[in-house]
Amino acid sequence: MPLDAPAAPACEAFLDFCRIEKGLAANSMDAYSRDLARLKAFAGVRWQGRLADAQELPAYLDWLYQQGLGSRSIARQLSTLRGLYAFLLREGRIGEDPTVVLPSPRQPRRLPRYLNGEQMDRLTRSPDENKPNGIRDRAMIALLYSSGLRVSELCHLEFSDLNLEMGLVRVTGKGNKERLVPVGREAVEAVRRYLDSARPALLKGRASRHLFVTARGGKLTRQGFWKALRGHGKKAGAFGELSPHVLRHTFATHLLEGGADLRSLQTMLGHADISTTQIYTHVARSRLRATLDAHHPRA
Repeated sequence: MPLDAPAAPACEAFLDFCRIEKGLAANSMDAYSRDLARLKAFAGVRWQGRLADAQELPAYLDWLYQQGLGSRSIARQLSTLRGLYAFLLREGRIGEDPTVVLPSPRQPRRLPRYLNGEQMDRLTRSPDENKPNGIRDRAMIALLYSSGLRVSELCHLEFSDLNLEMGLVRVTGKGNKERLVPVGREAVEAVRRYLDSARPALLKGRASRHLFVTARGGKLTRQGFWKALRGHGKKAGAFGELSPHVLRHTFATHLLEGGADLRSLQTMLGHADISTTQIYTHVARSRLRATLDAHHPRA
């Protein structure tokens, strides 16, 4: 039978729970808000503003498919739905969780795209270091490749998060979890050049706690860096729509190719579950023959 819980206040209570008790990052909250806005709009038209039961929820999934959403987007919508109903069940607002009968869409397993060493070198050299923006962009590219940060983590870095003497950066990742990530020598030098010349030129005497800033003195957004990186990628001849996540994949892939272990990589990437890190084991195939020849006594 239909649920009596009104959709709008239930969604707002769940968002408050995610923000206050779970401490989700702003990007995650934005995604949840968009997902629930779809749900509330549909509920207002089809379910008189209340939440759906197990018999009614499949109609919502059908509608999502009709909107042209891909399997990954629908899987995220389902995750949001399951989180919402599980929260309401724990709070005693509903008597059963209707999402348990919903199937998850099968997602194709895609290997991460990454740059090879030559492509990465060209990309690092592509920014014009005669301009403050170019020095900043090169520092960001070098730091991203050297540390494997998420683009949101990179753009949220503050000046106090850096320890260039020790080659470390303090990162606040998903769920407000902090981790220390080592930074390579080349990235340290690029960031020093940026701090010595480009950052003061961009700020023009203004104060900012943020590490990477714009000509207006504000924090460089992830959208702004994405746009800049795409331009540098075209200049360097990198493939297609180059994104910051490609550099994160490149960092992980090159580390594994160099012999790093998955546990260390998991820590540096800030993955809660090592199964997320295991997607990078595709690079191990290229080392199988060399490993066998080098270590098996009868190879």
